[in-house]
Amino acid sequence: MRGSSSFPKYSRRRLPSPITCAWFALLALSVTSALLTMMPIPSKLLGAGILILALAKSRIILAQYLDLAHSPGWLRGFTMVVTAFAVLIFGLYLI
Repeated sequence: MRGSSSFPKYSRRRLPSPITCAWFALLALSVTSALLTMMPIPSKLLGAGILILALAKSRIILAQYLDLAHSPGWLRGFTMVVTAFAVLIFGLYLI
């Protein structure tokens, strides 16, 4: 049987912080976008995929690093603006 420690921080395993989880998610999305560029797919689908991954990364940055997760109204507003900008960029890319 494992004895308990007299130090509270060593007695239980701590969960990773939200910033650490966000960092790992951003890392995974970056690797995914790099791997996406190596796949033999049409350029329009490649552009859409990279833009969708960029939108996901911007949402993580807005929510975790800028701490907008605690104010959902602001997060929703910034997400709408970034999404509209991405749609505009994709529309210009298709022209």
